[in-house]
Amino acid sequence: MPNKAFTLYEPNQRQTPVVFSSPHSGREYPSAFLQASVLDDHVIRSSEDAFVDDLFRAAPDFGAPLIAARAPRAFLDLNRACDELDPAVVEGAQRLAHNPRVASGLGVIPRVVSGGRAIYRGKLSLAEAEDRIARHWVPYHAALKRMMHESHAEFGQAVLVDCHSMPHEAIDSHARPGLPRPEVVLGDRFGAAAGRDVMDQIEAAFARAGLRVSRNAPFAGAYITQAYGRPSHGYHVVQIEIDRALYMDEARILPLSGFEDFRQLMKGVIAEIADIGRVALPLAAE
Repeated sequence: MPNKAFTLYEPNQRQTPVVFSSPHSGREYPSAFLQASVLDDHVIRSSEDAFVDDLFRAAPDFGAPLIAARAPRAFLDLNRACDELDPAVVEGAQRLAHNPRVASGLGVIPRVVSGGRAIYRGKLSLAEAEDRIARHWVPYHAALKRMMHESHAEFGQAVLVDCHSMPHEAIDSHARPGLPRPEVVLGDRFGAAAGRDVMDQIEAAFARAGLRVSRNAPFAGAYITQAYGRPSHGYHVVQIEIDRALYMDEARILPLSGFEDFRQLMKGVIAEIADIGRVALPLAAE
């Protein structure tokens, strides 16, 4: 289903309470945005979860929808609250109580990309920031909320899989000496965003695919896990961070030669995750 803010890949029939979301894989860079940036067209993509939407594209094959952002993270971050405005980049934005994401330049309108590299020469107007939020953030989250409520109403629970990628070096400072480094980090805000059984099933799906998995370090989840996860009410959210080195050349932002093989591996993982809370369909009459 086309939309200026997102692309929605839907199954012919919802068969599972699981919803997949890829909020950082957008790659439609407005020309005016690129012209306003001090970064070149390549460097500005360094914050992008490139190809993550492609890795999870098979979700509808297993009865689950996938919503994927179209605007890039450097333009607008859908994994932030809409009021996480940074006064250092948005003229007239109110200074909030200390917010580490905003302070580091990673508010809803990011000030920097990976490596702390500034995006703009000056500041944006508050009107421009609010327009981006209205055109991209509001419709994306309206669609995500709708699908979560539909899942809960139909299946008695909703499971949101928040799909991301992480730079290969992101795990270095958290790797334990002498132990293999994790390839997938699952975040549920230390149990606040998802029930243990849901987390266990998602971890098992990756482990059975031969991937090394850790939980909540260094990524426990950001706005989406915090805003949508209410396990005591049947709303579960698990953030997934996949090592980019498994499927892409990070420097060139291109798929590796084995990308298709990894996507097939992920298809099996998606199938297992989609089985969470699945409802059997009635047999067709002969």
